[in-house]
Amino acid sequence: MNIFEYNIDKYIQGAVSMKTVTMRVDDEIYHMIKRAADGERRNISNFITHATLQYLTSSQYVSDREMDEILNDKELVKNLEIGLQEAKDGAYDIV
Repeated sequence: MNIFEYNIDKYIQGAVSMKTVTMRVDDEIYHMIKRAADGERRNISNFITHATLQYLTSSQYVSDREMDEILNDKELVKNLEIGLQEAKDGAYDIV
């Protein structure tokens, strides 16, 4: 079980302390969020929480085990460093 699965389980069980977050969005974005929340039969707060967790766990999260595998692959790390330097130097072609 990774940290996000653990936190989701705690959230579902009501064991997580909740924080209030205030955000500003324009009317068009608000209505998009509202329609999406209504479509999933969620309130806006729950929809934003659910959508954020889905995004973070599917797009941004790398488990400790996976990161260890990446960092221990010396050839991969070397190639990533070379690619980063080439990007900084503008030594690439957009295809």
